[in-house]
Amino acid sequence: MQHIKKPILLFIFTVFFFAGLNTAQAMTAREIMEKVDSRDDGDNMTANVEMILIDKNDNQRIRKMKLFNKDKGEDTWKLQFFFEPADVKNTAFLTYDYSEGDRDDDQWLYLPELHKSKRIATSDKSSAFMGSDFSYADMTSRVLDEWVYKLLKEGEVQGKKVWLIEALPASKAVEERYGYIKSVIFVRQDIFMGVQAVHWLKEGKKIKYQQMLGIKQVDGIWISTEARMKTTRNKVTLHKTVMKWSEVRFNQELDDDLFTVRRLEKGI
Repeated sequence: MQHIKKPILLFIFTVFFFAGLNTAQAMTAREIMEKVDSRDDGDNMTANVEMILIDKNDNQRIRKMKLFNKDKGEDTWKLQFFFEPADVKNTAFLTYDYSEGDRDDDQWLYLPELHKSKRIATSDKSSAFMGSDFSYADMTSRVLDEWVYKLLKEGEVQGKKVWLIEALPASKAVEERYGYIKSVIFVRQDIFMGVQAVHWLKEGKKIKYQQMLGIKQVDGIWISTEARMKTTRNKVTLHKTVMKWSEVRFNQELDDDLFTVRRLEKGI
């Protein structure tokens, strides 16, 4: 019987060794989100953007804009100029997206009919951006430390393995700014990119569903060329927004002077 025990012991040791190895290699929800946050998203980017607003009766309004993004160390400056249709032409939106949570992101909206720029107050950042299902807060990157993460399970989106990660606001201030009491983020495991999300709103018993589509590489950077967001209440769709990016280019020559309130009001 002695010669039988060794293979059994070896088998048991192998099972426990690899189980322990997998446990050691498993990442926490926070570690996964750190990799999402540090993912290379390119620098000095320009793109054309089409925003499609769809009401509950499937009536559509289409808006077109030019987007400019510039990295400033860990921070990002973002500028959007609307040029179609006529009722939003020359409207512009500027964001200083700060990477640290101790400083609130700065945002300005220029409305040509008023001939002045409006600074977006923190209390207004959960409201709709230009009539879309995206809020002003959605137009910035989330700060890691402002959310508490929990790994729920694994799943599959668009044929790719994902982690489902719950994100809860770390404070009442964050909850107020975003207007979300909870989000579940679907993170693609191979490229550490958020490809889907569900957001539970604080007000109105509403839920927003977000999808990132058309995922591909441009200049070695993984991007989504289409984002969809729909707002629902009691499983009934109230409104939808589709954002499409085209002619995406990185490493463009972008002057700091472009990202100023003065230039915001002057236009392209």
